Amino acid sequence: MGTVQDLEARYIINTYSRNPEATLFMTRGEGSYVWDQNGKKYLDFLGGLAVNVLGHCHPAVVEAINKQASLLIHTSNLYYTAPQAFLAEALVESFKPGGKVFFANSGAEANEAAIKLARRYRSGRYKIITAENSFHGRTMATLSATGQPKYREPFKPLVDGFAYARFNDLESFAALVDGATAAVMIEPVQGEGGVHVASSHFIKGLRELCDREGLLLIFDEVQCGMGRSGKLWAYENWEVSPDLLTVAKGLGGGLPIGALVAGESFGNVLQPGDHASTFGGNPVACSAALSVLKVVNDGLFLADVQKKGQVLKESMKKMSLDYPDLVKESRGLGLIAAMELKKGVAKEIQIKCTEAGLLVNAIGDHIIRFLPPLNIKKTELEAGLKIFEVVFKSFADSQV
Repeated sequence: MGTVQDLEARYIINTYSRNPEATLFMTRGEGSYVWDQNGKKYLDFLGGLAVNVLGHCHPAVVEAINKQASLLIHTSNLYYTAPQAFLAEALVESFKPGGKVFFANSGAEANEAAIKLARRYRSGRYKIITAENSFHGRTMATLSATGQPKYREPFKPLVDGFAYARFNDLESFAALVDGATAAVMIEPVQGEGGVHVASSHFIKGLRELCDREGLLLIFDEVQCGMGRSGKLWAYENWEVSPDLLTVAKGLGGGLPIGALVAGESFGNVLQPGDHASTFGGNPVACSAALSVLKVVNDGLFLADVQKKGQVLKESMKKMSLDYPDLVKESRGLGLIAAMELKKGVAKEIQIKCTEAGLLVNAIGDHIIRFLPPLNIKKTELEAGLKIFEVVFKSFADSQV
């Protein structure tokens, strides 16, 4: 038997561009930290790509998983289970009382369900307008919805019926509406696209456009939901409510789960046989998600996220001012942030941060993304930002 790296190279399809010389081998995590096979400790500002909203192995999540796993791990959706019902209640009541939920296993599956519901609701209409630079998943329909050609091109022909407008450009969306349009779907904060935050004018205008034209408004909060923005749901920052909301990533605190949450007028659109998921609403995943939601959906917890988000924002702003030759822009909302660079050194900065004990995420060559746990301590957040600034300064100085 070879090393883990050897086994992966031999047996796992290479879809993640792992470099054996630079990719970590993680063995455990606790709170805001992870450890590799050599016992080296890292402060995690990546959080499993917005999944570990309560850090690693949060006691409440671990307890919920262990308790449910000892009782019932899985059963068919032909039967009732308590965790699924309780989680559905909590999600609906946090969104729109009177609505309903469909459970899936991922954000892509939740978005797939939203697409099907929108088409089913507006019989005869099928087109969905999404935003350029968006990311909605990797199934064929959600890939088709994704507004980034680099992901779509290798897999043509795509699913028909998607059009792409400019993010934060209301007129661009309005110009694409026609008699075949069923819905508009956006991320209020574009995550994978580089952390672009919607403007208030844009969000409110989309709501008015959809109401006027009889379209469903779908918010993909797979990455920016679950408290990430400083509110439980990102749309609350603009006080504009969508018709359909999708959530995943942070919902399960580390276990795979996704959900489509539909408002009252749309909860009965999908009928038996229209859609299904074998593992959707799994008792263990639902138990974990319910424990996460109980912690996150708390006013004091969310207020603390907002305070730490301000610390992150101010630190990014300071570095933007201190290193204008390297920083093009910093942006974010709550504890999702990004720094866009003028020079293509993001991946090199990511590697140096890792070597220094800090995990961040390079999106392409020019953007660095930050997704720390929502319950990270302020001292840990400041320590990570200090590491980043030291690394960043070394690159800024080398560019002079």
